[in-house]
Amino acid sequence: MTAASRIVWLDDAAAPGDPLLGGKFSSLATSMAAGYAVPPGFGITTVAYRDFLDAAGLVGEARRVRQAVPGLALADIQAETAHLTETIMTADLPLDLEATVRKSYAELEVRTACANVPVAVRSSGESEDLAGASFAGQYETYLWISGADDVLKHMRMCWAGMFSETVLSYQRDGDTVITQGDIAMCVGVQQMVQARSAGVMFTLDPLTGDRSKIVFEACWGLGEGVVKGDITPSLFVIDKVTFDVLKRQVATQTEEYRFKPDAGTVGLAPIEPSRQEMVCLSDENIQFLAKLGKRIEADRGAPQDIEWAIGTDDDLWVLQVRPETVWSRKSPSRPIAATKSPVDHVLSRLSGVKVAASNSDASKS
Repeated sequence: MTAASRIVWLDDAAAPGDPLLGGKFSSLATSMAAGYAVPPGFGITTVAYRDFLDAAGLVGEARRVRQAVPGLALADIQAETAHLTETIMTADLPLDLEATVRKSYAELEVRTACANVPVAVRSSGESEDLAGASFAGQYETYLWISGADDVLKHMRMCWAGMFSETVLSYQRDGDTVITQGDIAMCVGVQQMVQARSAGVMFTLDPLTGDRSKIVFEACWGLGEGVVKGDITPSLFVIDKVTFDVLKRQVATQTEEYRFKPDAGTVGLAPIEPSRQEMVCLSDENIQFLAKLGKRIEADRGAPQDIEWAIGTDDDLWVLQVRPETVWSRKSPSRPIAATKSPVDHVLSRLSGVKVAASNSDASKS
């Protein structure tokens, strides 16, 4: 395989819809081609993943694990996959693959004019963010990773995440999704956004399915708090025709997710008192977001689930676009393992009822 097939840049003309980028990253390439502000980056493609499995002698073991999963309890899945995931983390990388990733990260440093550019290392599975099986919330994303060594380490962690109990137990219509095809992983590497505020947006009401509404949640700092559900964000319901704000529920926020230089990781940090009662979006931000959501829905031809961030310079960035799946399927895909997606948290706050982390038939996007 050529180095070119192992790395595809988001701004490559052939990147939109490229299956080698997996669902999430090919969708971002489509968004970039449509003119949305998407952070620059590249995908370490499914070709690279398959090359590694082949070089490490893991193709048969990966196939065996997928076939062994149906009917196993979660603890048994962990035992079944332990050797495979450990080997993914420790086996030698093909030297040309490692060199290609290092060269691509160095090019991203040049493109962004930033040495040791901090990046998000993002899983992008072949079946992720498709209309029938979004895998939302199942795969891992690692934030604020700097340096080629750490990018390579977290690339392996994304690959190993293919075989977590959450992913392997993910079901659609009673069948385990991971067993329905030869699923591979692309790993996306994107420049981090210095987010002043961030959140998720649905181009319908996720509680009722009303397509005349846009619903989004926002918080100070990185959007991890909204996605994980451990920060109560502000909630906005917008009329999709007039763009009037129909509901504005501003939350007091005492902590935010941000990069902590002393720890070298992203974590919760206190917010100064002067910001705790303030809404994290201006009226202009709200209008821009709503109009952007309507445009993306029109471009994609169906309701969408969008993750976004606003930088310290007030620029709005699109971080993820995927089909909304709660109302597009009568039997949404869901994992057996306890996990929640962004839509779970929005539904919880709209309805005032806590949505279960597992076995919730109306909660997965």
